[in-house]
Amino acid sequence: MLQLNIYKTIAIKECTRFFRIWTQTLLPPVINQSLYFVIFGTFIGRQIPDIKGVSYLQFIVPGLLLMAVINSSYSNVVSSFFGSKFQRSIEELLISPASPKTIIFGYSSGGVFRGLIVGLLVYLVSLFFTRFQVENIFAVLVFSFLTAILFSLMGLLNGIFAKKFDDISIIPTFILTPLSYFGGIFYTLDSLEGIFLKLSYLNPIVYMIDGFRYGFYGMNYFPITKSISVVLFIILFLYILNLKLIKSGYGLKS
Repeated sequence: MLQLNIYKTIAIKECTRFFRIWTQTLLPPVINQSLYFVIFGTFIGRQIPDIKGVSYLQFIVPGLLLMAVINSSYSNVVSSFFGSKFQRSIEELLISPASPKTIIFGYSSGGVFRGLIVGLLVYLVSLFFTRFQVENIFAVLVFSFLTAILFSLMGLLNGIFAKKFDDISIIPTFILTPLSYFGGIFYTLDSLEGIFLKLSYLNPIVYMIDGFRYGFYGMNYFPITKSISVVLFIILFLYILNLKLIKSGYGLKS
């Protein structure tokens, strides 16, 4: 069972950590996404026709919001967990009464909270560039929350395997960034065909952005139940994998 007192201690520590250095954790993603709004949405978007009844800027906003959630939730957990490994404080946590499940939930909660806060901040900034209404608030909340959970767990997995600081940037650089850009943020899947469309089916971020965009405009390529099922399956897989690794002490014990 989840040890609530220990969980709250870890979760509060994680949230306090990124709030303390908010100029490094909350401000940069807001600035980065604002640049996307200006360059791709305003300058380039004016030359692109509407997509399914919405302007190009409105079309890319959900994807950019979710990209901010992905990067923030992932980076929060991987940097914090590896920092604990580097300082050897993780060993104290392992010999404490804290269960592996509690450790996973505690660290992941910090990533989820940061990801959702950054997503909200980017959403507020996007209102300065365009206006849109939310068609299905349930879908928006579900996909933002599940996405934050998934990439928090992925950040924890990277933190477990990382042996040096350079290792925590490998997955964001070579996996997350390509998957994000090919995840349907700047284009519709209807515009793809052949091998490119088939490869998109293997990209989990495609399902997240598709479901998230459905929450805003009611447009989607995949059935919502399928998108949610894909995300939940990956979350379960990452959770079980992290649980087994922490129980075994892999990469954590010197």
